[in-house]
Order: sequence, then C-alpha cells, then structure tokens
Amino acid sequence: MIYEKYIKVLYIDMDTKRIRIEQRKDLIEYLGGVGVASKLLEENMKPELSPLDESQPIVFAIGAGSAIFPVITKTVAMFISPLTGELGESYAGGRMALTLFLAGYDAIVIHGKAKKPSYITINRNNVEIKDARAFWGMDSDEIGRVVRDREPGGGKRSIIRIGPAGENMVSYASVCVDTYRHFGRLGLGAVMGSKNLKAISIVGDRSIPIKNFKDYFKVYQEIYNRVTDTEIMSKYHDAGTPINIEPLNAAGGLPTKNLRQNVFEHGDKISGEAFAHKNLVRKMACTGCPVGCIHIGQFRREFDKGHEYESVSVGYDYELLFALGSFIGIKSSDEILQLIEKVEHLGMDAMSTGVVLGWATEAFMKKLVTEEQTLVPLAFGNTANYVKAIEYIAYKRNDFYKALSEGVDKASDIYGGKEFAMAFAKNEMAGYHTGYGMILGSAAGARHSHLCNGGYSVDQSMKEFNKEKLVDAIFAEEKERCMLNSLIICLFARKVYDRKTIIAALNSIGYAITDEELTAIGDRIYKTKLRIKKALGFKLADVKLPKRLFETPSLSGQLDEGISYELIDMYNRKLEEFTAG
Repeated sequence: MIYEKYIKVLYIDMDTKRIRIEQRKDLIEYLGGVGVASKLLEENMKPELSPLDESQPIVFAIGAGSAIFPVITKTVAMFISPLTGELGESYAGGRMALTLFLAGYDAIVIHGKAKKPSYITINRNNVEIKDARAFWGMDSDEIGRVVRDREPGGGKRSIIRIGPAGENMVSYASVCVDTYRHFGRLGLGAVMGSKNLKAISIVGDRSIPIKNFKDYFKVYQEIYNRVTDTEIMSKYHDAGTPINIEPLNAAGGLPTKNLRQNVFEHGDKISGEAFAHKNLVRKMACTGCPVGCIHIGQFRREFDKGHEYESVSVGYDYELLFALGSFIGIKSSDEILQLIEKVEHLGMDAMSTGVVLGWATEAFMKKLVTEEQTLVPLAFGNTANYVKAIEYIAYKRNDFYKALSEGVDKASDIYGGKEFAMAFAKNEMAGYHTGYGMILGSAAGARHSHLCNGGYSVDQSMKEFNKEKLVDAIFAEEKERCMLNSLIICLFARKVYDRKTIIAALNSIGYAITDEELTAIGDRIYKTKLRIKKALGFKLADVKLPKRLFETPSLSGQLDEGISYELIDMYNRKLEEFTAG
C-alpha cells in the first residue's frame, strides 16, 4: 500500500467461504504488480495437480504506481494456464486497478471451488460470496449489466466476468473487464469457471491524501505533458494500433491465411485507416489514462425482415484485426467486428480463436478432418461459418470442437497438421511474422507472448542481424518488462517511463528507490517466473517450432530453422547462467 511497509493481500476460499487479510512485509522487495503476483502464485500453486483443479489459485495484483500516475492502469492476473500447462500471466485495464486501490487491497488470492455458481463482491469494509445460479449461461455483456443492477453502491466500480466459454472451461477462455477490456490470453476464464466463479464486483471509495503533494504534482505534470503533448503516445489515440496493418502488410510481416502468406491482398480494406473512416464512432480510455486508445467501431446488423437494423458497438485493435481478419482471410471491417462481437460475448481470447480457426480451415482443406466433424465447411473468408464455428468451440459441440477448445497444439496432436499449427510452446502466435526476434521472443518469453520482450520490435529495429545482440536484447527487455510490470505501467507508455522518470515518480510517493534496486527487482521477478515454469515442468530446450515459420518468408526474409533453434539454445544457456547466479 502507498506509504505502508507491507503488501495487503485478500485471501478468498470459494469452498469454505473463509475470508482473511494479511499484511505481507516480506513482499515489499517485489514492489508490486507482477512481482507480488508471481510470488503469491509460487506460494499457493500445486504443481502436481491439473491447472483446473479447484485448489489451484488465481492471483490478482495492482502495481506500486497504480491509479496514482498517468497510464499506470493495469491489473495483472497470475494462474496456471490450462492452455499451456505452465505460467499463466495476463493484464487488463479498465477500472479494476483503481477500484482495488480505493478498496484498500494490493492483491487478491482466490482458491477452492464454490458449491454452486457464485460471484464475489468486494468493497472496503466487506467481502461476500453470493449465489449466481440465475446468471450461469449468460454472455459476458449481459452478466455485467445484471451485476451492475443488482449491486448498488457509491464509489468507483469494476465488474469482471466470464461468458459461456469460461463456464465450459475452454482452455483459452477470457475474462471481460468493464466491457471493453479483457484478461485475454492463456485461459483465466476457464480457471474462474473451474471454481464456479461467474463474476467479481469491486467497489472502492477510499480517499487517500498525497503527503508530499508539491513533489508529486511536479512529477505528475511532467509525465502528463509527455503523454499528451509529444508524439510518443499520439498514434495510440489517433487510428490506434490498427495503424500497423498496412506497414506490416507492405513489408511482408502480416500473418495471412494461417501463415500460408505474409501479405494480405485485402489489407487495405481492414487497415486502421479503413476502420477509422468506415466504423470508428468513439474513443475511450482506461481510468487514469489521458490517451484514449480504446477504439470502438460499429457495424449494422439486420435483426428482422423489412430492413430492421441495429447498430452494434465493438472494441477493436491490431491483434484482433490480425487474428479475426488476415489470418482467416476476412476482407471487410464489418465482418471482422461481427466476429469480434461473437468471440467476446462468448468469452474467448480472440487471438487464440483466430489462430485455431486458421489451422482448422487448412486442416479441412487438406482433408485431415471432414465436414461431419467441422459441421460446416470451413473456408478462408467465410464469415458466416466462422460465426457458427466460434459458437461450436465455446460449447464444445463435438469431439472436434472439444479438441479445438484446448488449443491448436492439442488439436494438431489428434488430427495432424502440426507443421502448420501456429503456436509457440502451446500458446497461439501473435500477429507478427517479422523474423528471428519474434520466434525467439515467443518461444523463450515467460508466457510465450510477443509482449514478454518485444522480439517483433527487435526484428524491426535491428539494422544488421547478429545472434548475440539479438539474444542479449530480448533477455534484457524481458527483465526490464518484469520491472515495468511491477508498477504496472501500460506498455504503450514504456518510452514515457524511463528509469529516471520511474525513480522520480516512486520517490514522490514515499518509495526511496535507486536505479540499481529497480534492476534487482526485475531480476528477482524474472527468476521467480522461471522457478514457477521449472516446477510446472517447462523446458525451453523441448520447444518445437512449426515448419510453416520457415516456409513462408518473413519481414526479414526467408528464415532458417537451424538458426532459430541455435538462438533458443543460446538463450537457454543464458538462462542457466542467470538462474545459477
């Protein structure tokens, strides 16, 4: 807590309904955010049990700077991923970080399984587990409205919830946060579903005075001005991350049609500019952020004969346009928004869903599966059948869709097509076919995400390929992001929050911290993650890469499989030295 020498942790047992609070002085050395969450996961997890065993924990944590400075808006969730079987780590914006801060908690640990569908209400003075049987089966949008109406009260509120995919424990089920934000990747929704936990409502109403307001306000203003008056953050507000579609497509780095292509012939129709001109109706921001990077698009849907239409609002960003656009050959912005809406109401990670559909489409084309199994003929660009397939996944309609619900790695184990199953260590790929940095960063990253270390960005900034420099850059960035996520800074603002700015910000709210200590915190957090992964049986040396990565040229040209495995080996040796030290 701000101005305190401890981390305040709320423990909730869904089985016994026991609630307890601990003031953990020993967690201060992790600062907050992903550091605290990683340590709590390590303490409470049961490596020998299934990720969906009721005794496995869910950990939420806010950072040392959450809700106090601009663009420090995220909450981290840590869990054992049902998709990969190892470290689960996901971030969401919205109002959750602010409400936890104002409710007086740094972290929450949830374990056990409720005897019936339930939801949790949290405020400053009370925590309750309530009956949600009437809500079970509702989509993620509807349940948000119902809980909002049922739980009145003043203060700031955040409602996180799962849809039918989470209830059915789809391995990449997501958690919706305040409608337009999500804990998307790695299956937190399935873990909530395994606990009969439909939703959590958090209300915060504390008022917390800043002790040294003069110094605090000076730092705040400097950060605010850099965020709003410079070019650093402007692209995120303008067309947003979808602005990346056209340059990546032009450079040959946009995964298309299950990475059969690196250029999408209809890229101009699904670009950031296309969405801005045709669909964009609103921009929103997470609480505490002046940028407004959440882009809301609208499409019309006919709901009755006689030209009866409704307007449907959906959030979109680059990763969604890749996964539910180019990767499955969808060539209109309206159709992509339609697919996004379906995925989010059912409560699934859009990236995994799109990549799974890409594999399933190619498997159908190559006759590895039949229409009797797919139930509809799958073809790149066929939006109507993809809408049906998404629902079949969420409800595990048959054995084929049950396999798809466990991810592309599992499905390809059963039906073949491993060489074009586009996943890194069982986590479906992100929207960048940029080169060796993307491959190494995704394979070696703690959660196998492009956001672990920005390998795709290293590819685009490295003027001349050098193996040692590439490995060093990704390793250094992984550790740095561990430190940044202890605050938890939105990674869009990582160039705003350089070391000097972070130190000034923390010092102004009572943290006496140095540059060397920030480095030590990053190292400590990364080592904790690596211990978790080891305990869960992950070995980087065992990672197998899909052959398709080396068949389709990348932004950096044709990639060599041998070099990719050499880079993984170099990184693995670096990790061994790091953990031994």
